[in-house]
Amino acid sequence: MKKNPLYKSFGYAFQGIFACIKKERNIKIHLTMMTLVILAGIILKISRTEWLVCLILFALVLSLELVNTAVEACVDLVTEEKKPLAKLAKDTAAGAVLIAAIFAALIGLLIFIPRFAAIL
Repeated sequence: MKKNPLYKSFGYAFQGIFACIKKERNIKIHLTMMTLVILAGIILKISRTEWLVCLILFALVLSLELVNTAVEACVDLVTEEKKPLAKLAKDTAAGAVLIAAIFAALIGLLIFIPRFAAIL
C-alpha cells in the first residue's frame, strides 16, 4: 500500500484544523483568548521566555481541543446510543482540554498580573 505524498498529509491535517474551527465553538473561544494574549504580550512587552511559555500553552490547548473533537467524532460514529463507555471517552477528552485551559489561564495570570499591576 503506497502512502500519500507528504504535501497531501499536510493538506489533510489543515482540513482537519479548519473543519474543527468551523464546527466547534470551544476552539473559537480558545483562538479568541490566544489572540487577546498575543495582543497583551505585544503591548506589555513580555520576555522571550514568557512568549515561549505562551506558545507552548497555545499549542497544548489547541491540540487537545482537536483531539477532543476527534474523540467525540469517533464515539458518535460508533454509536448514537447513550453508553457509559462512550460518555467516559467524551467526558475525559473534554476534561483534558479543561485541565490544560485552566492551567494555561493560571500561568497567564502569573505572567500578566504583575505587568498590569506595574502600569496601575
